[in-house]
Amino acid sequence: MARTRKSRRNFSALLHVALLSALAGSAAPALAQGEVRAAPVIGKSLRYCNPLPIPLGQGAAASGDVTVIREKDKYYMYCTGGGAWVSGDLVNWEYHAVQGRVPVAPDVVKYNGYFYMCGNNDNGGDLFRSTDPLGPFEDLGPWKNTGDATTGWANAFDMKIFVDTDNKPYLYFPGRAEKGIYVVPLKPDDLTTFEGTPKHLFAFDPDHIWERYGEMNEYPDVSWVEGPWIFKHGDTYYLQYSASGTQWKTYATGMYKGPGATGPFTYQPTNPLLRKTDGVVTGPGHGCAVQAPDGTWWQFYTIVFGNPPGGRRIGMDPYGFDKDGNAFVHGPTETPQWAPGVIPDPAEHNDSGSIPVTINKLRAMNAQSSFSSQKPGHDAAYAIDNSNGTWWEPADDDAQPTLTVDLSPATRFDPVQTFTIDSARILFNGGGGAGGRGGRGAGRGAAPVPVPTASAPAGPPVSAYQYKIEASADGQTYQVVLDRTGNAVSRNTVFDEFPPTTARFVRLTVTNWPRNGGPLGVIEFTVFGKPIRLIK
Repeated sequence: MARTRKSRRNFSALLHVALLSALAGSAAPALAQGEVRAAPVIGKSLRYCNPLPIPLGQGAAASGDVTVIREKDKYYMYCTGGGAWVSGDLVNWEYHAVQGRVPVAPDVVKYNGYFYMCGNNDNGGDLFRSTDPLGPFEDLGPWKNTGDATTGWANAFDMKIFVDTDNKPYLYFPGRAEKGIYVVPLKPDDLTTFEGTPKHLFAFDPDHIWERYGEMNEYPDVSWVEGPWIFKHGDTYYLQYSASGTQWKTYATGMYKGPGATGPFTYQPTNPLLRKTDGVVTGPGHGCAVQAPDGTWWQFYTIVFGNPPGGRRIGMDPYGFDKDGNAFVHGPTETPQWAPGVIPDPAEHNDSGSIPVTINKLRAMNAQSSFSSQKPGHDAAYAIDNSNGTWWEPADDDAQPTLTVDLSPATRFDPVQTFTIDSARILFNGGGGAGGRGGRGAGRGAAPVPVPTASAPAGPPVSAYQYKIEASADGQTYQVVLDRTGNAVSRNTVFDEFPPTTARFVRLTVTNWPRNGGPLGVIEFTVFGKPIRLIK
């Protein structure tokens, strides 16, 4: 849908803005007034790529329904799947166990020196409290409500506690299905107690076609309106929500805005805020907004995979606000982007310029691409088809599967195209959740169930995927551009940068992988770079 945005400004002028810069892997101090900041450089300035490469925890996977909060100089991420992840830059995350049960769709907020956690269960379950974002969390018991079925509370889930700028706490929650979003003030001295009757803010509107149920939004009278999250920017309150349902790739994020915490809220004409049904990053819903130290806002969201239903991961992109006060997100993106703090206005131009150069080049005419093996129904070509619903599965006796991609499948009439490649993303088919895909099944706090497999990795048992990437100009002589054969960090999504390299051929070799997640599967292998212009 069309959006009204701020007019694009010349990038060179932006270099004179005194905001944060970032060096690779760390946040940089704010610039002095009038100081000029150097333009970001690939290979030196920090980047990220969706889905985010979040480590797997002890029986925990970051599988959606994401909440991110900032506490001092750290960010804390909580997801369906248990545990927490901690970061100093919103890009590099480290898993930490939480002392206490992390519920499905967890929400965490700081209020009067305590961290309060709530989540999904019958009628919202219990409220928990801690002096530390990692616990231990004290169980304060169930919500003491004055509502009934007519107020939506009887079917409440996906709760969000919001503390206004006057320190007044509110609880937001959806009713089931088409009921929409409600709000109720909470008693300041006991957040388990409602201070009044819940107020209905809005319901499913069938005229909002993107909210309708189904992969083609084909159910005009059915929806699941869920995942509320509210934040204040300037004098406006932005209340985001998700529909049509978390099992569809049409899952998306919308926004209402209003003058106060209880509204009245009006539907943004630029909706949906986030929606994407093709490619690797699809179904962007149920997320949250968090503010970086430089004042920019960032949206975290759930990514819904196409197969199997329930496969989910996490994405992130920057917010902007147009001249009419409508919020928008630069995204959902699936190419390398500048990390928070690298450029001053990321909502306008955060793309680093690297593009996918491997898509569909195994089955392309004249391609000199190759692979070591494949199983029926899980062809090697599926590893580079730009889809999160298919994957390559090598043969069970293939101890070191390889996939070689010809980046320039030229005919005899075409010039040979070479590229400068600088990074790669791999989505592995494993690591907990539905179908071993990082979804909602085992992601509800349980450890992934080991699956017997005849696959034969080359090395000793490992808990992490190990691999290397090589590049070649002629398909004969290869150089290693990335060596992760000793990797010990367990992730089902990886994003790696390497020195910009001229290449026509790229080869992935998986040298070892976890044995308890079923056969090895590569959902997507994407190399990013830029074409080298041909001089005629």
